[in-house]
Amino acid sequence: MAKKTAKVDENTEVSKSKAKREARRKQVEKEKRQKLVSRTIGTIVSAVVILAIVAVVGRQLYILAIRTTPGTDYSAGLTEDGKIANADMSTAVTLADYKNISIPEDEVAATAEEVDDEINSTLESYKDLNTDTNLVIADGDEVNIDYVGTVDGVEFDGGNSGGAGYDLTIGSGSFVDDFEQQLIGHKPGEEVTVEVTFPENYSEELAGKDASFAVTINGIQKAPELTDEFVAENLSESEGVSTAAEYRAKVEQDFREEHLNDYLTEYVTENSTVNTYPKKYVKAVKSLLKNSDGQGEDIDDEIEYEKELTQRAEEDVKESMVYQAIFEDAGLAFDAEAHFAEMAEESGEEYVESIKERYGAPYVAQSEIRQMAIDYLVDLYK
Repeated sequence: MAKKTAKVDENTEVSKSKAKREARRKQVEKEKRQKLVSRTIGTIVSAVVILAIVAVVGRQLYILAIRTTPGTDYSAGLTEDGKIANADMSTAVTLADYKNISIPEDEVAATAEEVDDEINSTLESYKDLNTDTNLVIADGDEVNIDYVGTVDGVEFDGGNSGGAGYDLTIGSGSFVDDFEQQLIGHKPGEEVTVEVTFPENYSEELAGKDASFAVTINGIQKAPELTDEFVAENLSESEGVSTAAEYRAKVEQDFREEHLNDYLTEYVTENSTVNTYPKKYVKAVKSLLKNSDGQGEDIDDEIEYEKELTQRAEEDVKESMVYQAIFEDAGLAFDAEAHFAEMAEESGEEYVESIKERYGAPYVAQSEIRQMAIDYLVDLYK
């Protein structure tokens, strides 16, 4: 019986030892798994960090690659005769059929209101002091007065016109309190006493005080009427007209041409297609635009800004391309030397040199090409 017991004890000891070894093996495997998971997580985190760094660096490199340098060279990308360098407009642009545009007359005709406003503006510029004693001052009139202001019978600084005459528009609020309204109903040649009270926030000397102004009404500024006599005397040389009817007709025609200009320039630009943009010239225009934007200061998203800048530049370049294409298609010619000589005769050599220095001769030539193309368009439909 003793031997049997010993055998059982021995088996028990073996089982315990085996269990320990199994437990140890499982512990080792667990530690291995934990290390593997840790390494995997570490690798993933590292990869994410690296990708983030690469993304940031890549974005910065991309921004550096597309970033526009501000510039002030208006003639960059242009030839001496004012055309876009290395660009064939006959293939780069598909022009609208600019010689066969159907123009709605109501789109370009002058309106009665704008014609009247222009004529009244002209007449206002010829206003003269009318001293007719039968005239009566009304709200809105421009009067010429002299005045002496006193407080308690004593003159104060700045209260005397000194006989120089002062033009005052009634209702403008230029003078204190209701000074202007007290002149309404009076006539040229009258002397009027105007009583006012200075506001509390006026100068320390006059704040809140009652004042009296002795006012002499010199006259009322009146615009002349549009008559044949007025036109013949004042507008015949500058406007090339001799009667009131002729002047009104000329104003109407001027507005029609202005509207026609706007309609045609918008039409040919919108209905022409750019097939190929000249990249170097677009880049030059972007530089000018960025400089005019304050060199791109306070940009929140530089990539979006560059996209928007490119769009604006292409819009400008399209216009230049369209007008150059019309200029060439119509067989127009520009003499730069004669143009600068004419400028010098009108404004002086110093002015011409300053324009050349600021913009460059090519840019001036391009501007003239543009205007010649527009004038040609308008002449087709006058």
